[in-house]
Amino acid sequence: MLPQSYEIPAALVLVLAGAVACFAGYRLFRVVLAIYGFIFGAMLASSMVGSSNTIGMIAAALLGAILGFAPFNKPVARVFLGDVGSLPIGLVLGWLLLRLAAHGHLAAAIILPLYYFADATITLIRRVARREPFWQAHRQHFYQRATENGFAVPAIVRRVVLVNVALAALAAVTIAVPGTAVSLAALAAAIAVVAWLLLTFARAKR
Repeated sequence: MLPQSYEIPAALVLVLAGAVACFAGYRLFRVVLAIYGFIFGAMLASSMVGSSNTIGMIAAALLGAILGFAPFNKPVARVFLGDVGSLPIGLVLGWLLLRLAAHGHLAAAIILPLYYFADATITLIRRVARREPFWQAHRQHFYQRATENGFAVPAIVRRVVLVNVALAALAAVTIAVPGTAVSLAALAAAIAVVAWLLLTFARAKR
């Protein structure tokens, strides 16, 4: 179960969400179900780590919450995460990566978010270079361009998932086998994998 200080707020959220679901339409009911998945996933995952391990509990709660929400967000999504959800998740992940680097695993902290960092950074630089209003919404990320180049959404998702699994494996190697040579080799492999995916998305599907 959650640490004692979390139990009452979580229970209140669940009760209020249930009350709203009873008197609202089906569309809002699906949102409430997503909230339930988010909270129960966090509770289950954090209970497996233990409240004494603060960083582990936060990471486990975040993972469990995302897994609990995932069924509602898979293509075609019934509920969208939106900026309200993605921004806090990004901040927590950034903090966890900084903690990972501070514990001597800089290579792993760089490798894990490499695909998203590369996509966002390259896209931003391209928009700034073309003097476009980069702060406005657009469809120029590589994964978005992939849909225009003939890739179906499930195919894009599969490729991104596989690349991230490969990045996680490379990051795990740098942690399990510490050393400059291993870290540099893993970084080079990670850059190659990410470059392959970005180039794949940027070209028309044959």
